[in-house]
Amino acid sequence: MAELETQTIPVEMAGQRLDKILAELWPDYSRSRLTAWLKSGRIKVNDGSLKPKEKMMGGEVVTIDPEQDVVVENQAEAIDLDVVFEDEHILVINKPAGLVVHPGAGNWTGTLLNALLHYCPSLETVPRAGIVHRLDKLTTGLMVVAKTVQAQNHLVEQLQARTVSRQYEAVVKGKLISGGMVDERIGRHPTDRKKMGIVQSGGKEAITHYRVTERFRAHTHVTCYLETGRTHQIRVHMAHIRHSLVGDPQYGQRFNRIRGMDDDTTEVLRHFNRQALHASALALIHPVSEEEMIWRVDLPEDMQILINTLRADAEHAEND
Repeated sequence: MAELETQTIPVEMAGQRLDKILAELWPDYSRSRLTAWLKSGRIKVNDGSLKPKEKMMGGEVVTIDPEQDVVVENQAEAIDLDVVFEDEHILVINKPAGLVVHPGAGNWTGTLLNALLHYCPSLETVPRAGIVHRLDKLTTGLMVVAKTVQAQNHLVEQLQARTVSRQYEAVVKGKLISGGMVDERIGRHPTDRKKMGIVQSGGKEAITHYRVTERFRAHTHVTCYLETGRTHQIRVHMAHIRHSLVGDPQYGQRFNRIRGMDDDTTEVLRHFNRQALHASALALIHPVSEEEMIWRVDLPEDMQILINTLRADAEHAEND
């Protein structure tokens, strides 16, 4: 049972709306959550219930019952998690390929959310089990999860303010000469509702920076930095500049064997059956200590093999 939280409205706040005052006195809770609690009777003013828009005189005693309703109805499942960091406020994991983040059509079980509920049962009281951002099913790498509502609100605010730094490693088709930036709005594809696409009007702002890490004969290892976090952003942006990700099942180009490429290299490329994309670094401000924190993880084995194979192919071609 959570303890009641009580504060007295300062007299200098006289004349202000109750919902605005609550947001200032309890900044750890979102305004929408406070308003919902007010409407449901979880917030009392002088032991009575008031409407959000009512104006205060100052001196009223406000009591909040912060006990969280169970908002997640999904089943907890014993699924292994690669935990990179954990304290009482946040959890950072290294997501493997094939793990869906949220339950949905065709994937109601076996998701990251199900795994989190088993690993940390208290996440049942946090919206979306503390998940604040996502990675595609076949993308690997770092994700942060909030273990409390307060931490979740703080992290969401950081994401909205674009102060969370996310670095990705990708292998794309074609030989990039230099790095650059893609600033193209992304929205739902006009004909294929399962895909995203570049849109001239509507959609959402999307900005991706990329730099060349290593060039091969007909492919490039790039490091990407996100200013925004749109669905399929890197995949859509790189495909837009005609350098789609190796193995991308939705935005990639049909596999073509490169002249002079040996059978081993051809097989690695032909059977790389996911987008070659990995969230390698994550930096943010800790929601409680306000310390700047950064985590890095190595490339997964399949991408290491892919890069090593392309490097060997390039070296072999130079020596011929």
